[in-house]
Amino acid sequence: MEGDINQKLLTETTKNEEEEVLFKERLWTEMKKLWIVAGPAIFTRFSTFGVTVISQAFVGHLGPTELAAFSLCFTVLLRFGNGVLLGMASALETLCGQAFGAKQYHMLGIYLQRSWIVLFATALCLLPIYIFTTPILIALGQDETIATVAGYISYWFIGIVFSFIVSFTCQMFLQAQSKNMIIAYLAAFSIGIHICLSWLLTVKLKYGLSGALLSTILAYWIPNIGQLLFVTCGGCKDTWKGFSMLAFKDLMPVVKLSLSSGAMLCLELWYNTILVLLTGNLKNAQVAIDALAICLNINGWEMMISLGFLAAASVRVSNELGRGSSKGAKFSIMTTTLTSFCIGCVLFVLFLFLRGRLAYIFTESEEVANAVADLSPLLACSILLNSVQPVLSGVAVGAGWQSIVAWVNIASYYLVGIPIGVVLGYVFKMEVKGVWVGMLLGTLLQTVTLIIITWKTDWDKQVLLAHSRVNKWFVPESRETNSNQENGA
Repeated sequence: MEGDINQKLLTETTKNEEEEVLFKERLWTEMKKLWIVAGPAIFTRFSTFGVTVISQAFVGHLGPTELAAFSLCFTVLLRFGNGVLLGMASALETLCGQAFGAKQYHMLGIYLQRSWIVLFATALCLLPIYIFTTPILIALGQDETIATVAGYISYWFIGIVFSFIVSFTCQMFLQAQSKNMIIAYLAAFSIGIHICLSWLLTVKLKYGLSGALLSTILAYWIPNIGQLLFVTCGGCKDTWKGFSMLAFKDLMPVVKLSLSSGAMLCLELWYNTILVLLTGNLKNAQVAIDALAICLNINGWEMMISLGFLAAASVRVSNELGRGSSKGAKFSIMTTTLTSFCIGCVLFVLFLFLRGRLAYIFTESEEVANAVADLSPLLACSILLNSVQPVLSGVAVGAGWQSIVAWVNIASYYLVGIPIGVVLGYVFKMEVKGVWVGMLLGTLLQTVTLIIITWKTDWDKQVLLAHSRVNKWFVPESRETNSNQENGA
């Protein structure tokens, strides 16, 4: 009897040890797959975001009006275009990730070309906003002097908006295949060139605002040229089969998914834009906009880490769903979310202690720096929330839930966050703090809702939906090859 009990205990202990070893191996494998995507994606986003921050730092030393105008253009206009095009490009992230997981490699090139067509048409529709910036900002209640300078800056930003078409689509195409190291190399090269050019044109040659903007445009386009050459000249032999007329066929499903993707991300990115616009109507608007823009830029640096995990979550979830593994998708979600949250907790504590010291990177004004220090606790809370919310958005992109999340964003941000922010900021005279508190409450509600949706999802059903989506838009490789031959591709 005693021998049987001992044997049973030994068997259970051995089984538990084996399960622990298997879990550790599985976790280690998942972490490697996660960081293969997240590492280069984080570095790339740091570098890309750094281009604008470096420009802002040089512009900030030209004068407070130039800094306010550049901050307004970057936070409102460029983020508007960025939101529309990035959101619509995220449809490509869903399609390429699931097709790659299902081993339908040749479809990735067709999806890429379809996305180029859709995004180029969208960018053309956005042009009037950048052409008529000054009257639009004045109509929205912005200071006339700042709006005039912002109108000049917005003409330069047209070149950046069109650069997003190539940048976003090529990045998502390469990330789906875990080939994004080339993106990181190009981003590092670009930001190095940008620092040198910004100093040369702005400080040495005294070209001022024009010099800073010219360097910014070049910094955005240099990586695009490298990515296009890599994709089309042999870097993706399995997934790029040349230009094809099939890219013009079956565009409507891509347009529909792109529109729902655009709605999802735009509603998130415009949230901060509305925060800046509301601040522009408060007393002492220039100091308020400068302080808030600096806080949002600092928050944006941390957001680049979370966006790297967003990309990783999207790629891993879409690959696992395309491969037919619901357990793999769930394990990837848990690993990515917890990793990002741990990093967010560390940064939350760090920024609570730094407070307004980082403001002097962007401005020489003590008044603006004090305003930034006053907003630091809210900045730290934003950083903590941003460590979870973008990852869950990445899960949504990987699974193709863009339309569902769009409705969640409308309810959380625009029916709860903004109204509370307006009441606290204007009625209770809390000004910038009140507006930001309202925004944080909206983000918190959205994050909790996404956690509940993700937790209660039937992932076996999501596998079937992913296979249905891939098979619905499937084009036989032989048909694509024939089309390329007819067009001399």
